[in-house]
Amino acid sequence: MSKIWICLFRGINVGGNNKLPMKDLTKVMLAAGLTDVKTYIASGNALFGSDLNEAALEKLMGDLVETNFGFRPSIFLITLAHLEKTLAENPFHDHEHQGKAQHVFFFKAPPTKVDRELLDSLKIDSEAYEITDEVMYLYAPEGIGRSKMVEKLGRAIKADMTARNLNTVETLRDMAAGLQA
Repeated sequence: MSKIWICLFRGINVGGNNKLPMKDLTKVMLAAGLTDVKTYIASGNALFGSDLNEAALEKLMGDLVETNFGFRPSIFLITLAHLEKTLAENPFHDHEHQGKAQHVFFFKAPPTKVDRELLDSLKIDSEAYEITDEVMYLYAPEGIGRSKMVEKLGRAIKADMTARNLNTVETLRDMAAGLQA
């Protein structure tokens, strides 16, 4: 049986840039030999089965998007086990506000710089964060749209990253578990 992968694309279908229609993506992925392809919301989440390794899949997915849609997105490939570990280690799992108040920023590689002083100077009292080599957990009950910390995140953390809210992460986990069953 193929291994189940979760693919997170960074910065697609946002602000009119990098259009990636999920139905068309599904067809292209199936034609390339990936199995059990499912997508979730237009912000760039795909699940599929494959026997290829992570490096080969990252190249394949990048090539598929570039050839068929005209741009090469940043791609984050995650296994179900990694997603389950990320959720289990969420330091804010018992907070009152769940779902859209919590976000996970996935890192492609460990950050080369983390300026905690800058992050702490920008965060408001209700916000909290924790950073590991693999992810940043963010608790932002006022929303990330108004967060000064999120606005300056690229200055404070040097890493290739993409974020999903907790609702999305949990849905992707459930979808992946369903494919693996």
